[in-house]
Amino acid sequence: MTGAAVDPVDPLDLEVACRTAVAIAEAAGALLIGRLVTGVEIQHKGDHGDVVTDLDLAAEELIVSRLRAAFPGHQIVAEESGVHAAIGAPSEWTWLVDPLDGTNNVAVGLPAFVVGLALCAGRQTVVGVVHDPVVRRTWSAVRNGGAHGPGGRLWPQSRPTPHGPTLAWTQGHAVPKADATALALKLVLERNSYRTLQLWAPLVCWMMLARGDIDGFVGYRAEAVDLPAGCLIASEAGVRVLSLDGSPFSETDPEAGRRSFVAGRPDRLEELLGLVRSAQRLTPAVTALWP
Repeated sequence: MTGAAVDPVDPLDLEVACRTAVAIAEAAGALLIGRLVTGVEIQHKGDHGDVVTDLDLAAEELIVSRLRAAFPGHQIVAEESGVHAAIGAPSEWTWLVDPLDGTNNVAVGLPAFVVGLALCAGRQTVVGVVHDPVVRRTWSAVRNGGAHGPGGRLWPQSRPTPHGPTLAWTQGHAVPKADATALALKLVLERNSYRTLQLWAPLVCWMMLARGDIDGFVGYRAEAVDLPAGCLIASEAGVRVLSLDGSPFSETDPEAGRRSFVAGRPDRLEELLGLVRSAQRLTPAVTALWP
């Protein structure tokens, strides 16, 4: 998809930018599905057990080229290829590209993955798009404009949970297996929930939370590229997101140590923060067990 360049400087233009991002994400999703049936080439990436596939690279190339054509004056930060500078003068606008959130799932044959795009104005996320190629569904949000999915506007939902909440958990790739904080959090969440999901695809979890399919989401040292799109869509759907200590949370913080969060509907948030506090009290005991 090509077309006139867009410089989103007002809410109307942000809507145009969102529609453009939706079209690009859906094109990348179609590419992923088409390539998936022919087989996947897997390579190890980094020192933390992460992987990358030829699908990630092909989808990212498509997304970056189409974003560059539509928004030449914007910087692009892509999961695999890094920073693509704006053409011309430096810009406050930055696109964050996760071409395949759920690569580890694809590597083991599990069809649970999405495409994620976010547009940031400085340190503020203003557009978020998530596309699920498997079910061909897309969710999007413009800051202060609400979140939308295939069924229209997403609204906060309450649901009975007689056996405890259903929660999701994510942690950054660099978090070691013996990290006492992560171990304590997972232990407490498992003990006090009906089920705690660890899906290897944070954006899938954010969309489940935004739709009301799950009750809460806890992240520890989350990855930087996929976080803003999911956080914005969930927030615009009525979800509250706080740091683990209950203070305000910034989904675009460059420091991994500050990208830890608890998210849920307003009526569940204090309960979730209570679980986090329990985990923090447990951390010294976990440290003693796994020094």
